[in-house]
Amino acid sequence: MHLCILENDDLDPPLAQRYTRVASMFEDLFAQAGYQGRIDTFSARHGQYPARFAIYDAVLLTGSRADAFSDEPWVVALREQVARLLQDQHKLLGVCFGHQLIAHCLGAPVQRAPRGWRVGRQSYEWLGAPEHLGLVPAQAAQAAQVALLASHQDQVLALPPGATLLATQPDCPVAAYALGNQVFCIQPHPEFTPEVSAFLLDKRRALMGEPLYEQSMASLSEPHDGLALARFMVRFVQYGLSA
Repeated sequence: MHLCILENDDLDPPLAQRYTRVASMFEDLFAQAGYQGRIDTFSARHGQYPARFAIYDAVLLTGSRADAFSDEPWVVALREQVARLLQDQHKLLGVCFGHQLIAHCLGAPVQRAPRGWRVGRQSYEWLGAPEHLGLVPAQAAQAAQVALLASHQDQVLALPPGATLLATQPDCPVAAYALGNQVFCIQPHPEFTPEVSAFLLDKRRALMGEPLYEQSMASLSEPHDGLALARFMVRFVQYGLSA
């Protein structure tokens, strides 16, 4: 496989010393998931794009501190690129900001989350096939649970037209969705480590308030399913939802 990562943010210096760049976190995660293909990275935030998208099996849009619905020139340019990729039936993966921007391009509303920041380790109902994530099948007609690290104050408020809801929770109803076998997007961050989450929580401690900060920091001691999501994303690129 040959993946393209459109990188939508720069790491703060303390994180850059440890992880180099945003795309490197995905590269490390996919390597752990068994991915052995090639990955090319372009900084959309700095106006960089491949000469041809056709050579890639899929394009992944990373997270960002920017708003997916903003009028920043680079965000507007990215939405134009994504609209063309969608029209050309190119396979897309979106994470956090990428999840929101693709949904916006598909006609779904994206705004500030009504209940504020969602941070730390979050639990979601996985509505897809549990075996796709290696989860224990649901019992008593209840959905399997998947835990992931999150950091967002914006979210997708309604499912894009024609999309299938794959993960949800009361405070983030559209946590993951797929559009046929072409698009898979997820709001939380499978690529995050507890160290990355802790850095962002420390950075925004005053902004989010002490109770949420303390609760979210404590949640980072519990395991999360980022690696399972990475395996799912690689399988989705290869086979779609039918894998």
